[in-house]
Amino acid sequence: MARIGSNLLRNRTTQIRNIHEKKKNFLFYLKKDWRLYLLLLFPLTLVIVFKYASYPGLRIAFLNYMPARGYEGSEFVGFDNFRKIFKDSDFIRALRNTLIFNFTDLIIGFPAPIILALLLNEIRFKYFKKISQTILYLPHFLSWVIVASIFYQLLKPDSGIVNILLIKLGLIESGIPFLTEKYHWAVSYVLIAIWQGVGWGSIIYLAAITNIPSELYEAATIDGAGRWQKMWYVTLPSIKGTAVTLLIINLGRIMGSSFERLDSFDNVQVREFQYQLAIYIYEKGLGASKFSTATTVGLFQSLTGLLLVLTADRLAKWLGEDGLM
Repeated sequence: MARIGSNLLRNRTTQIRNIHEKKKNFLFYLKKDWRLYLLLLFPLTLVIVFKYASYPGLRIAFLNYMPARGYEGSEFVGFDNFRKIFKDSDFIRALRNTLIFNFTDLIIGFPAPIILALLLNEIRFKYFKKISQTILYLPHFLSWVIVASIFYQLLKPDSGIVNILLIKLGLIESGIPFLTEKYHWAVSYVLIAIWQGVGWGSIIYLAAITNIPSELYEAATIDGAGRWQKMWYVTLPSIKGTAVTLLIINLGRIMGSSFERLDSFDNVQVREFQYQLAIYIYEKGLGASKFSTATTVGLFQSLTGLLLVLTADRLAKWLGEDGLM
């Protein structure tokens, strides 16, 4: 009985100690890492101000909003703004183009960082690997205006270096209008975006690969697995959870579009494909001072993205993955 009482007392003491440690954890780490928390304060403030503080403005989607009258003075119209945009042929065209290009981006662009991370992981020459990573990361830090300017020069039908090389190699007879004809523009638009983001997107997969226990590779080596078998049966299954999480997040962006990207590659010849939701919001909403229309389209994009994320998360869990939430 004495031993049992001693064990109970020891367990109780341990529980009390754990409770006290949990209570002082935050203050302890705040004092220890206050510089890191200070660095976090600025981006956290931006998120709160521009993401959460703007939520009351969503009521504009249900108003015939007039800036001079404000929220209270503007007429409440319910779902009339939603009915109007769904009857607008320009909105339907912008929605169709947005979905087509975003799904294409997802299908082609999502596997690209995974493949690149696997290839980089197989490079054994350390210095070449570092140089390659640096070169591949750089395009991410270029604005779309700069990227578009570079590719407009490189891909000119008459004087672009790409067409000149292709003609000299005998692969084509005349210059290809990569960015001045709508079908060539569509392919170039998607591939340029993949080029711009593939290096940066591979970082998280490389981080996941570095966390794979070396014992798994050693066991595979003992079993006679080559580099391809290790990649297929060890590396890929180990980063599957990371890939599923990022896929769910990317599905939430399927309704989004980058105005800067679209506007940078804009020209009259490709307007049919270039006209997407970001352009519609600017021209039919903000540019025409129809703030209710712009807010309505933005709210529709956000709710659709949220629905896709929740559906994909539920599907992932149903298939046995961890999901996002």
